[in-house]
Amino acid sequence: MGEYAQRRLIRKIDLERFLSTVQFNPTPIVNLEQYTTSERIASIMLYIAAYTNNDIMGKCILDLGCGTGRLSLGAAFLGAESVLGVDIDRAVLKVAVANAKNVALASSVDWVNGDVSVVNGCFDTVLQNPPFGVQSRNADRAFLAKALTSGRMVYSLHNHPEMDKRLIGMLKSSGTGLFEVQPSIFLKRFIEQHGGVIRAVYAMLMSIPKMFDFHTKIRHDFVIDLYVIESSIIK
Repeated sequence: MGEYAQRRLIRKIDLERFLSTVQFNPTPIVNLEQYTTSERIASIMLYIAAYTNNDIMGKCILDLGCGTGRLSLGAAFLGAESVLGVDIDRAVLKVAVANAKNVALASSVDWVNGDVSVVNGCFDTVLQNPPFGVQSRNADRAFLAKALTSGRMVYSLHNHPEMDKRLIGMLKSSGTGLFEVQPSIFLKRFIEQHGGVIRAVYAMLMSIPKMFDFHTKIRHDFVIDLYVIESSIIK
C-alpha cells in the first residue's frame, strides 16, 4: 500500500476515513494522559506533513507515544518508507499491532514497548501527541527533547497556552479546521534551547468525551497547537 500511496494524492476525506478504522484505546490510563488523537486532528496533522511539507512519503518516520497507532498507520498509508511506533504501555501496543493487521499494514510498521529514552538513531520525521502535562507538569518536555535529537522534522501536538473562547468559535466555523498562531513563549524557549527552529504553529479544535471520573462534562472542547519544528541537530 505504501508504494501505491506514493503514486497518487490521497484525498483528505479518504485519509480521515482510513484513520477512523483504527481502534482507539479501550482502557486509557489517566496518569499517562492517554487521550485519543481524533481522526480529524490526525488527518490534518498528517496532511500538512505529507502534502504541505513533503515529510511523509518515502521517509523514515518515528511516532513517539504512538498509542494504538493512528499516526503510525496513517503515515504508512500515505507512503512512508518505514515507520517505528514507540509506547510505554504494553497493552496499548497490542491494540496497535491488531490495528495494523486489520488495515493490512502489519509489515509496514515496527513497534517498540518502552519509554522514549529507548529510541536510538535518526529519522526523517517525528510525529507525536505527547501528554500535555495536565497530570504531570511539563510531561511533554521529554518527548520534545527526544524528538529534536531523533528527527530532522518534528510534528508535535501541545495544549494551547490559554482557554480562548473566541478562537474556539472561529475554529468551529472554519472550513479548514485550523488557524496559524504564535507559539507559546515557554515552548518556544524550550525548543530553541534544544536545537529546534519553529517553522509554523497551527491551532486546531480538539474534543474529548467524558473518560475519567474527574471529568465533569459529557464533552470538552479545547484548542491544541500543532508545532512544526526543524531540528538544527539532525541534518
